[in-house]
Amino acid sequence: MVKQTKRVVQVGSWQRSDERFRIAAELVRAGRIGKVKTIEVVLGKNATGGPFPSVPVPKHIQWDLWQGQTEDVPYVEERSHYTFRWWWEYSGGQMTDWGAHHIDIAQWAIGSFPVKFEGKSRMPEGTGGYNVPIDFEAKVTYANGTEMMIRDHGENGILFQGERGRIFVNRGKLTGAPVEELGSWPLPRSKWQLYKYDHPDRPLMSGKLEAIINHMGNFFDCIESRRDPISDVVSQHRSVSTCHLANISLRLGRGITWDPESEQCIEDSQANAMLKREQRAGYEI
Repeated sequence: MVKQTKRVVQVGSWQRSDERFRIAAELVRAGRIGKVKTIEVVLGKNATGGPFPSVPVPKHIQWDLWQGQTEDVPYVEERSHYTFRWWWEYSGGQMTDWGAHHIDIAQWAIGSFPVKFEGKSRMPEGTGGYNVPIDFEAKVTYANGTEMMIRDHGENGILFQGERGRIFVNRGKLTGAPVEELGSWPLPRSKWQLYKYDHPDRPLMSGKLEAIINHMGNFFDCIESRRDPISDVVSQHRSVSTCHLANISLRLGRGITWDPESEQCIEDSQANAMLKREQRAGYEI
């Protein structure tokens, strides 16, 4: 639809516009850690709690509209605002929260599609409370053979491990020998720059790797130039699909095999049924 209408759409996955994540991805693409063996993505723990009582709907919330396609249920304060993340009905826990950011960077760096998911988790007991996993871990295997472990414990961020070194990146730091070597061994931008930035009014500083002033600025520049923004709809669809598929594996408690071309689980009707949900009358798409 974006191509048909020739619209510019920027997804708010802004880590691509942060130089730390972009440099990490470019270093991996350039082979500075050798062949990538594994990636470890740490997202953090899901919240736990409940059961929660239903209460009168606040006057400032249109609860029916807020629920959208999901099942109509009594209003519970913990189902709305920030804490909607901890309910399957509206989100997918840390896997679709932090995961949509970190997994996107991992896939940007390796340039491959996932083909296999193996998840394990401990789900909360009872009803009426947060229903995403208490503990979770998932292994994702990519078409190029790279394996990515997604965990809920450890230091939040992304660790790339290759045959010749490692790189760790999160929103506060970028570390690893390949990063320290940039001063004496810079990356040739013409070859490894993942996103070309050529705004005539804001040229790159000589020798610098940063390419974008900010995520919103990139969107405005792309409206003017009619080019694809750094977080285009296709790449972000692929990233969040990985998050949802990992969650499907967690919920099923077993592995699933994915065909990225047909976007279907291979010979798995149970998993394919979870690729979409029932849409409440009046909110169908």
